[in-house]
Amino acid sequence: MPRLNFSLDELRERALFVRRDIIALLARSQSGHSGGPLSSTDFGTVLFFHELSVNPDRLDDPGRDLWHFSIGHVTPVIYSLMAERGYFPLADLLGFRQFHGHLQGHPSKHDTPGIEVSSGSLGQGLSVSCGMAYGSRFDKSPRRVYCVMGDGEQQEGQIWEAAMFAAHYKLDNLVGIIDYNRKQIDGDVQDVMGIAPLADKWRSFNWHVIDVDGHDLPQLLEAYEEARRTKGKPSVILARTVMGKGVSYMEDDYRWHGVPPNAEQAEQALRELGTSLEGWTRRLESHSARAVAPSANGSA
Repeated sequence: MPRLNFSLDELRERALFVRRDIIALLARSQSGHSGGPLSSTDFGTVLFFHELSVNPDRLDDPGRDLWHFSIGHVTPVIYSLMAERGYFPLADLLGFRQFHGHLQGHPSKHDTPGIEVSSGSLGQGLSVSCGMAYGSRFDKSPRRVYCVMGDGEQQEGQIWEAAMFAAHYKLDNLVGIIDYNRKQIDGDVQDVMGIAPLADKWRSFNWHVIDVDGHDLPQLLEAYEEARRTKGKPSVILARTVMGKGVSYMEDDYRWHGVPPNAEQAEQALRELGTSLEGWTRRLESHSARAVAPSANGSA
């Protein structure tokens, strides 16, 4: 199953589309989380448009890579990545958090094609991903498993039980990705319950740690490749990010963790991202068929 081979310019363009989607979805629904989706955009874009070996036209392909967002509340970025990658038509994003749509506030396997496991309860995702990775070994499958976690989620004890399991069984087909934006719903992570030194903690659990700027696309490309090269132990990418990245008034402000922008704020954000709510809506409505990934000759 082929992986996409996006250029840096194509990845940057796709990340811009995703950020626009996030703002527009939240503005239309007036419900959902802003900060984490925006901080997750860049490493999520590289994951979906460079690293993952998946075929959205064959969701049950046994050879597909498996991905899971343990931080299930960041659905604006999850659904945007899925739609932009072709799991369902872009126009479906117009139904975000709507009764008539299939894009719930937290990911639901029963509602959204392509979601492997429903999520939302923090701390559980790495355990689920360990099961995927361990089972893949029994299947003698070359597939890889990617688990996206939050930094506040590192306060959960179940994370560390799963980390011990993965290291003990040398699950080198498992990659954890931590959105290390240093903020959670109640404030700074270090003030709520300190997790530093986080890299040293993961190393002490016998994981291979890759510490990168979570908004630097070349660093992210190399991080995923380094994880792929690492044998005999699982890898974790500490993606150092900024909450609300890309929107000036949201950046590094924990108060935007779970708050959507109002109409005026959304228009300002979309202007900063080079479009408007009207322009975004026109783009989605023009995609009546399944989204198509960019070819070598340009972007969709």
